[in-house]
Amino acid sequence: MRKILALFLIIFIVSVFFFTKATSADTEQDLRDIEKQISDLKNQLELSVKATTPLESEVKSLESQLASINTAIFRIQQDLAKSEEDLAQQKKILAATVRSFYIGSFVDIPLLTFFSSGDATEALRNVALQQESSREDKNIIADISGKITKLADDKKRLAAAQKQVNQQSQFFKGEIAKAKSFQSEIEGQIASLSARQQEILAARSGQFTASIGNSELADDYNASIVGFRESAPGGSFAVFSFGGHTHRKGMSQYGARGRAQAGQDYKAILKAYYGKDPVNKDTGGSIKVAGQGEINFETTYLFGIAEMPSSWDTNALKAQAIAARTYAYRYKQEGKEICITEACQVFSKSKSDIVSSDPNHSWRKAVEQTKGEVLEDVVTYYASTHGGFASPIGWDTTDGSGGGNFVDKSYDKAGGSPWVYKAWYTKGYSPSSEKCGRSNPWLSSGEMADLINAYYVLHGSGSGADTGRVTPITTSCWGGNPYSHDDLRNVSGSYGGGISSVSGVSVSQGNGTTSEVIFQTNQGEKRLSGTNFKKTFNIRAPGYLQIPQFQFAFYNIEKK
Repeated sequence: MRKILALFLIIFIVSVFFFTKATSADTEQDLRDIEKQISDLKNQLELSVKATTPLESEVKSLESQLASINTAIFRIQQDLAKSEEDLAQQKKILAATVRSFYIGSFVDIPLLTFFSSGDATEALRNVALQQESSREDKNIIADISGKITKLADDKKRLAAAQKQVNQQSQFFKGEIAKAKSFQSEIEGQIASLSARQQEILAARSGQFTASIGNSELADDYNASIVGFRESAPGGSFAVFSFGGHTHRKGMSQYGARGRAQAGQDYKAILKAYYGKDPVNKDTGGSIKVAGQGEINFETTYLFGIAEMPSSWDTNALKAQAIAARTYAYRYKQEGKEICITEACQVFSKSKSDIVSSDPNHSWRKAVEQTKGEVLEDVVTYYASTHGGFASPIGWDTTDGSGGGNFVDKSYDKAGGSPWVYKAWYTKGYSPSSEKCGRSNPWLSSGEMADLINAYYVLHGSGSGADTGRVTPITTSCWGGNPYSHDDLRNVSGSYGGGISSVSGVSVSQGNGTTSEVIFQTNQGEKRLSGTNFKKTFNIRAPGYLQIPQFQFAFYNIEKK
């Protein structure tokens, strides 16, 4: 029997070995294939750009020719108008001369003029003058008519040249548009392959690329992933934060709700987030509360804690009651005054009054049923939503692991948090708070390029630029004298930027942090530190766009 088991064990080990080797070999082959495809596509892109450049120069030359032809035609049109005006005037003069001559001699016989004059010399002079005047008028008319004919011919020739040059220009523009479309398609393929390449490389180093499904959890359609994928224009970007305004320490309140809904009791929830079991202490007496004086600790104060909806599960409420009690117990023991805002924990006198008078209130029951229970040797920080990763426990997921689909496994999502994965563009938590004129958090290729340029100005080695002007372009809500997009692009060119467009992005995630952001740009691939890009984003992003987490960077960038 032992021999059979040993044989099976050997077969299993050998199978795993060969499977691992095969998998590794497959991965290596995938990387080689991807690298070759990227190289081939870049060569095609380079050749296409080289072929397009002369066409663009030819179009500029043709447009210059067109401008010259149009100027010449305009000048000829002016000359024609003047010549036609002169011709009309000369015709009037000739007609008047002929009429006068006809009236003076109603028959065309010079002798009549001669005999009608008392002086033969005078008569001959009059005849000569009339004939000379007639010839001059006729010559002038002939000259002007000839000039008009020539100008008209010139205009026809120029119009024909104009048509030919315009046709050539339109043809070249069409060819350039086709080439640009082809180049854009290649850039998209390169971006896609580069993202896949980064996924493989990230997986090797223990990192990963987040895989986010459609989620309706965000409290604002345009700030949700489904809103972005359904409604944002093609080529848009959006920066999504894992979690809201959170320090990510201790308990996630939505996570506690998700755990309670999954069947965990309040002790298991506290153990998960703080690593401690509650102990009993004498918590009788009073506590100093800002604006309230000294009030009863267990009833008046704890009854008024307004940090979790009273409609939530009993075990989530009990975990919250113990976390709130433990947090305030230090102040009570040391005789310090505790504030009543989120800087400490929110206290509401009106809630305290309501709960005190209602023995069936669920929050009152949670406080009473855990009376005296606290956690020792730990500061019980908590926040609404950690985004799937909490300190110090790590991944706050149903199987305790991260990976590409950690959002779907997070207890935050199980608890129904609207801030697990959200693009933030409002001044406060509420979707109805100020938006600085924006209706969504989506960014164009140019706006994303501007953020990359800002990164290089702020974090470029030895940057000598005026970093004080790297502020939001939306001065209506921020003021200041920010660089324009064009100015910042020009300034950043000295420090590694100079980006005008972005065609793709991939993001490498680690253990609850965004390690690196890789952009495909018109200046090639740009690899940015996840932490420094977050700082840049929060400084330069337009309006109130932000990554709202404190101290750490845990976000993703999506492209449509």
